[in-house]
This record gives sequence, structure tokens and C-alpha cells, in this order.
Amino acid sequence: MANSIRTNEHYPVIAGSDALYKRATGLIPAYSQTLAKSPSQYVKGIAPKYLKRGKGSHVWDVDGNEYIDYNMGIGPVSLGYCYSMVDEAIRNQLEKGIVFSQPHPLEVEVAELIREIVPNAEMVRYSKTGGDVTTAAVRLARAYTGRDTVLCCGYHGWHDWYISVTDRDQGIPEFTRDLTYTFQYNDIQSLADSIDENIACVILEPVIFEAPRDNFLQQVKDLCENYGVVLIFDEMWTGFRLALGGAQEYFGVKSDLQCFSKAVANGMPLSILSGRSEIMSLCDKDVFFFTTFGGEALSLAAAKATIEEMRDKNVPEYLARQGRKLLMGYNEIAVELGMPYTRASGMDCRSLISFDSSAGNPLEMKSLMQQELIQRGILWSGMHVVSFSHSDNDIAYTRDAYREVLPILRDAVSTGTVRQQLRGEPVEPVFRKTSNFNTKPIMRAKQELQAIH
Repeated sequence: MANSIRTNEHYPVIAGSDALYKRATGLIPAYSQTLAKSPSQYVKGIAPKYLKRGKGSHVWDVDGNEYIDYNMGIGPVSLGYCYSMVDEAIRNQLEKGIVFSQPHPLEVEVAELIREIVPNAEMVRYSKTGGDVTTAAVRLARAYTGRDTVLCCGYHGWHDWYISVTDRDQGIPEFTRDLTYTFQYNDIQSLADSIDENIACVILEPVIFEAPRDNFLQQVKDLCENYGVVLIFDEMWTGFRLALGGAQEYFGVKSDLQCFSKAVANGMPLSILSGRSEIMSLCDKDVFFFTTFGGEALSLAAAKATIEEMRDKNVPEYLARQGRKLLMGYNEIAVELGMPYTRASGMDCRSLISFDSSAGNPLEMKSLMQQELIQRGILWSGMHVVSFSHSDNDIAYTRDAYREVLPILRDAVSTGTVRQQLRGEPVEPVFRKTSNFNTKPIMRAKQELQAIH
């Protein structure tokens, strides 16, 4: 019998997952199209590897085991799986066509909605993935300023200009690597030390898992204005989730360009670039950013239905309320149990559970938590990604599960047996090292001078 949402007697049987995994071996690199969905991010031998269906906030794997999902497609499923209003919009459009030989009216209708809701969204462009629009934003910034160098903070996709700052940088020319540098979030001095008249743009996630301090975002904006640098907000996680108008609305700081994808179409593939018309209008003649599927109508129909539902039902407020219960509940239990080495942090609508290396290997501690939550019917990879379908019962059950699982982790840490209690291989890091992060142009210039001398 398949496991369900309860403290199951056994860990789930995952024979179907393992069979598909075996078929994918040597066929699909890394087994997944999205790194965060890869089997490497789950306890191998315990966690499911393939999901077959979802409804609301619950998913079922290929073996029939049911889970409350706190990944929600790694962010895009903002209302819930098989959300009736969105699915109906998709079905209605499917009967009329998917892609056409000329623009579809939905391209205009959704753009008008975006302009109405998102601050500074004077013009709008569509694509399919987040990396598409962050890369287009960087290209626009370079064209607008006549400069080449980029300063970034956060994760911005797989394209050359960004991924060169990580350890997965093979296949990227050296001259491309020399055009992108990073700065530290909430450290305005790290940006001030790097920014100058050679910088085309500053692109950052306006909030990741740490709230901006000391008016950080406004200080970033001020520095950009002082040097004539284009400010780009990568709002993949904050757009339509933190607030309907994203981080710009929530924090009251406007960017020149904004990039969206997750949450806007409840799982359908759509990304959006918006911003000031004097920059965006370069796409008319000077900057090439065109895709065959940019105006694909099913995703636009889903986006229109999703945005209207979010607006009419004040979905961001609901996400914050439910997410706050999880964030605060986890921390309250950890404090009660005397576990200072783990905490939940971030914004209410999306928080991260972290583990301090002072208590042991963080990945092994995370793996033990994941293993025990999976036995209780919770699919978890360290985050609370809350949807409009996460009910009060889901939240209450999850908090009760934390109350059962955290003592297991505490006892394993105190006895030094975390690794021994894992019934499979622990999760792996997304990037094997981050030693290239937070480099500054001024620092690299000094290194080059030292090498010459």
C-alpha cells in the first residue's frame, strides 16, 4: 500500500522511480532538466525521483505515494496544481489554437495587466524561461549604456554572462568571464567598491532569504543613478508572490528593468521582461530579442487567469500568512529544543531552513530532516514554497511533523550519528564551490598587477 499524509510505518516504496531512473541513466544528463529537481537534491534510496500528478498542494509519485509539496515545481505553481480557473483558461484557448502566424490578442491583454500592476513596467516582452529575460535585460543595458561589464548578486540562470561566476563555467570564453563580477547582498560597500563608469548594469535578486537592511535596495538604486548604470531586478521569486507588483511594490524601490517568470502563470512556461520605455524600446530596431514561442497563447491565457485570480483574492497576503506560520513555527520548535544550529529565514512567502556547520555537515543534517519528513508524507528540500492551495490543515500537519522530526535531528547531532541514521546517500550541493562568488573588478585588477610584477 502506498504511503500517504501521515506518519507511515515504512519509508515509501519507490520501485517505479528507480526503474525510470535506471532507464534515464546514460540517456539524460543529470537525470533532470532542472538542477533543483534532480535526484541529487534528494536522499538517494529514500526519496521519490519522479512525480506523476498533483492536485492543490499535494503530489503523487509514480509509485502512488502522496506528499504535501513544499517545492511547487521549484516556484512556478503559485495557486496550486490543477487549479480549476487556470486549467479552464488553458482548455478554452487550446480549442482555439496554441501558436499563430501573427500576434495574438492575449499578448496585448497580458501586457496591459502587467503595466497596470508592476511599477515602472512601461513596456513588456515575453519569453519562456527566466534565463531568457535576464540575459535580454543585460543585453538591453549594454546597448543603452554602451558599456559591457555586469555586476550581479544572486542566481540569474544558465547563460554565459552569469554562470561564468560559478564553478560550472566550462565552455565559456575567458573574455566573457572577465565581463561579469559579483557583490555581496546587504553589503553596500562591496558594490560601492566595484561600481564605476564602466558598468553597464547591476542585476540582483531584490531579496533572497535575507531581508534588505539599512535601506540597502535604495542605496543600490542611488549608486546606479550616480554612475548612469541600469538597475535590473531579477524578480523570479518575488514577482507576484511577495506582492502583486513584486519587490518594487513591496519595498518601494523602482528598478529600470524587471524580470519575471515563476508564479505568473501557475506552472505554464512564461517569462516576462518589463521596464522603462526608453530602454525597452531598443528592442524595436537595435536589440534583437525575438523567439518563436514568446507569444504562445496557452501560457498567456494561464498568466491572465493567474494574475486576475491573484489580484481578486489577494493571494500574496495569503501566501505570507501561511508561510509565516511555517517560518515562525519551525523556529519556535528549534528554540524550545535547544537547537541554535538550525533556523528558518527569509520572507514569509518563501523561507529557507539552514543548518550551521558548527553542529556537523549541513547537507547531512538537511538529508536526515528530508528523510524523516518524506516518511511522514512531506516533500521538502529545505524551503517553504507556499501556494494558494496550502490549507490550514497542511500547515498544521507540517508543524506537527517538525515537532516529531526535529528531536530526531537533535539526538543525532548530540550523539554524532547523523550520517549513520541516513538510509541512503545524502543530498549534494548545487554548486561544488563558490570561491568565485563576490569578486570585485578592483580586486581582480590588483591580482593581475601582482601577477605582472
